[in-house]
Amino acid sequence: MTSLAASGLRARMESLDLIANNVANASTGGYKADREFYSLYVAAEASDEDGLGSMPVIERHWTDHAQGLLHSTGNPLDVALDGKGFFAVNGPSGPLYTRNGSFRLSSDGRLTTQDGLAVRGDRGGAIMLDGTRNIQISSNGTVTQDGNVIVQLELSDFTSTEGLVKQGANYFKISDPNLKPGSASATLAQGQLESSNTGSAEAAVRLVTVLRQFEMLQKAVTLGADMSKRAVEEVAKV
Repeated sequence: MTSLAASGLRARMESLDLIANNVANASTGGYKADREFYSLYVAAEASDEDGLGSMPVIERHWTDHAQGLLHSTGNPLDVALDGKGFFAVNGPSGPLYTRNGSFRLSSDGRLTTQDGLAVRGDRGGAIMLDGTRNIQISSNGTVTQDGNVIVQLELSDFTSTEGLVKQGANYFKISDPNLKPGSASATLAQGQLESSNTGSAEAAVRLVTVLRQFEMLQKAVTLGADMSKRAVEEVAKV
């Protein structure tokens, strides 16, 4: 019983880390919440009858790519994706993908993310704009200034998100070499941003639930230790 409870405590501690990270990024634009997938570790010597040797564990983490709510900002450099897809940016060691369309212009006129990563055009290069002229971004990602087409934003989607792993809080990179980016079906909304899909109320409820489970498992560990102590004391008397 003590071993089972200790394994459960470890799994709940991992859950608390995930929930805490989700809560910390509840106001981060385009953030996708991390979830956990529970399973049982079964020891080779465990019998089917008694169930001993089965330990609860978090088998893997997964990312919830559900759409977040769109809200208006009025900033022409804020762009939200409505539907499946990602913005592509130039990372330190290759392309990265994000749902956070909170962009800005650098001092040399490059369109970048808030972290300074260059937003990619449809040919993979950086996007250069004139900060003194009006910027329009259409629903298909075409960027124009004073009626002249400058470039089209590179929008990517994937047949499966299983081959994507998080890079930092708000970027994804391809971990599966067989996974190739394709065209995205999402439409763009200028002057809007996608909110995090971490619901504050939901995160609070999950946090309370996991904490209660943690407390019960702590009591089980204490009870198991007391039972072992009492058994040793009784055997010593005999």
